[in-house]
Amino acid sequence: MANKSKSTRPQNVTPEMVLKYTKPTDKFLCPLSLNKYIEFLEFRIRDMESSKVVFEVKRPSVEINWKERDLSGGDELRTIAYTFPVDFLSYKTVGTTLVFAVCPEGIQNFRMIERHYFKGKLLKSFDFTFGYCIPNSVNTWEAVYSLPELTEKQVQEMVDNPGSTLSDSFYFVDDRLIMHNKASYSYS
Repeated sequence: MANKSKSTRPQNVTPEMVLKYTKPTDKFLCPLSLNKYIEFLEFRIRDMESSKVVFEVKRPSVEINWKERDLSGGDELRTIAYTFPVDFLSYKTVGTTLVFAVCPEGIQNFRMIERHYFKGKLLKSFDFTFGYCIPNSVNTWEAVYSLPELTEKQVQEMVDNPGSTLSDSFYFVDDRLIMHNKASYSYS
């Protein structure tokens, strides 16, 4: 089965480069095989005011074999289409909880940069640093996002144009891109 990936070969993509992006990337900036460092186990998104959980996913509890991980999948493994309630667009802050496992070597300077866009224009950028991660550890990363204040017109446009709100999430270890995920958002 052919790998249908729209990845480009890594060309020293740096945090400084992605922080300058003003529109979503048209392809993935690195292959899946570069991520030899982390494995996502759980992810949750919630409204900080009400604590209402709007998205949650957990990986089945299986042991990770770091030497024989299958990193050959296609782009569907790193693309997600979220559907949130319309009131999500009125939240002031959302919290995310990411639980991840670290490889036996550990990692230095783990960083995530997220860029959110609507109709090709930058809405908001987030830059989080986790720092050092102990070898063979399982970590919980809590992040709080202050959401942009949207006009009624902008909210209606986002509701009327499902999938036009997009994000790129870039993950770095020692300023080297190791993973790039994409998401689209719909509100109903």
